[in-house]
Amino acid sequence: MSLLPHKHMLGLEGYSEQDITTIMDTAERMREILERPLKKVPTLRGITVVNLFFESSTRTRTSFELAEKRLSADTINFSASVSALSKGETLLDTARNIEAMKIDVVVMRHRSPGSCHFLAKHLDSIIVNAGDGCHEHPTQALLDMLTLREKFGTLKGLRVALVGDISHSRVALSNIIGLKTMGANVILCGPATLMPRGIEQYGVEVTHSLDDAIHRSDALNIFRIQLERQDVGLFPSLREYQKYFGVTRARLEKAVAPLTILHPGPMNRGVEITSDVADGEHSVILRQVTNGVAVRMAVLYLLAGGHPELSEPKP
Repeated sequence: MSLLPHKHMLGLEGYSEQDITTIMDTAERMREILERPLKKVPTLRGITVVNLFFESSTRTRTSFELAEKRLSADTINFSASVSALSKGETLLDTARNIEAMKIDVVVMRHRSPGSCHFLAKHLDSIIVNAGDGCHEHPTQALLDMLTLREKFGTLKGLRVALVGDISHSRVALSNIIGLKTMGANVILCGPATLMPRGIEQYGVEVTHSLDDAIHRSDALNIFRIQLERQDVGLFPSLREYQKYFGVTRARLEKAVAPLTILHPGPMNRGVEITSDVADGEHSVILRQVTNGVAVRMAVLYLLAGGHPELSEPKP
């Protein structure tokens, strides 16, 4: 039974400020587990989780796998390239066959927006969205928000700029929804060709000037150019993009105060971010990675109805 008023995590739409706070508070407790000599608790013992990844992933998949193992869940990893899908089987048939093996949670990444919502309508299992096309990536947004809260103490009133390829980023929408729910001010910055139409309906500001975004922000969350999802001709060249929207130390020095730098990865160094910024003293990129495991532990624990005690296993 879920410890949240939700069965699934398909996106952050519908998750309240209290829901998100509960997840972040639980993630902080989970992070304490990761700092113990024995980084494992029996919280989800007996729960079986299948990782259904239909797109390549290193950071997210590894993070979920670690989270599952740290909670003592039984984990199955599914590879689309060697599955019956390559022989023509449908997504639903594949999922139903896997569920027939009595699994409890499905963590899925898929290239099609809405694919997780589709599964949730047809399966009894808990569904966790690990990224669906250009739609949402809720656990990434949660770890971004946890990292910001850790740095600033609160998200309310915080000014966060999302910089880069907004149209093709599944992280962007989840960040917008989550940050706005938590009372932050969100600025979107990027070329007009990489900005979704009507995005202002979410209560965000849009600027096409990186210097303007830097001047008005407390933190920058920088997204990579997702060439694999784009039609050609959305901007002249990577060199041109770097000239106008690449985050460099020289640009950051124009800020009123030092800005906190985030990036969901993987990074295109020298394009959207330079190495001296990515590895600089105000970067929290590696902290995001650590928080990613803690957040995914929290989400799995809360949705799968883990035991209330997060204690070490008894000898």
